[in-house]
Amino acid sequence: MASPITFTSAGSPPSSNGSAPTKKEPALLSVHKPPQAGSLAKPGDHMYDIKFQFNPKELSLTKNAKWQREAQRNAKKSGPPEFKGSDPAKLALEMFLDATDTMGDQVVKTVERLFACCVATEDSRQKGKGSPPWVIFKWGGMTGFPAYVASVTAKYTLFTPGGVPVRAVCTVNLEEIAGEQSGQNPTSGALAARDTHQLVAGDTLQSLAFRAYGNAELWREIAYANEVDDPMRLRPGDRLLVPALEEIGGRSNGQ
Repeated sequence: MASPITFTSAGSPPSSNGSAPTKKEPALLSVHKPPQAGSLAKPGDHMYDIKFQFNPKELSLTKNAKWQREAQRNAKKSGPPEFKGSDPAKLALEMFLDATDTMGDQVVKTVERLFACCVATEDSRQKGKGSPPWVIFKWGGMTGFPAYVASVTAKYTLFTPGGVPVRAVCTVNLEEIAGEQSGQNPTSGALAARDTHQLVAGDTLQSLAFRAYGNAELWREIAYANEVDDPMRLRPGDRLLVPALEEIGGRSNGQ
């Protein structure tokens, strides 16, 4: 079942009389390199920001739950539903771009940056595992989930006499990346089952290791799995991969 939530804002594009809204907390898309080795623990290094000229008028956030019913032959009622999991969160938003004050190519350049978020980065292609950048929507105190850009639609609405677009509306759809890792049977020789944890205020690697393994001294195993160099720089909202105890058994026994 879809659960769309729409957030509205007082901010809006320039009105017909040429006045512009006051921007108190500008929104942006923070663009990051994809993490190394295909990890889903956290985004890579920050690359650049795509800033909104005008804050979005609304945000549409969707989360789907999957349920399945088995057919009941010759029954008056349907069978009970069985929960099959949930889909990643999705965020849809619009960016209004305007360069009528300079009549330059700023609109075209911003659209090109948005399109680049749908293409594998040069570094990832050279390493043989092409992946587009990760993005995080930020607006004031609001920080979204790590996501990839599923689609971008740019509609140019105004041009210079020479044909250069100077106004556009871009529809951007983001889809959540990080999620619970699917577990596999440790006895099959594959990876042991894993879990993920989203940090909240007060969380430390030691407290996370104690909850997961009953031993706070195993915090280095979580740091190792997430490539954490400085455990003091953890931020609420970060999602960490928590290896299964079976997976780290060999390393911890060898310490």
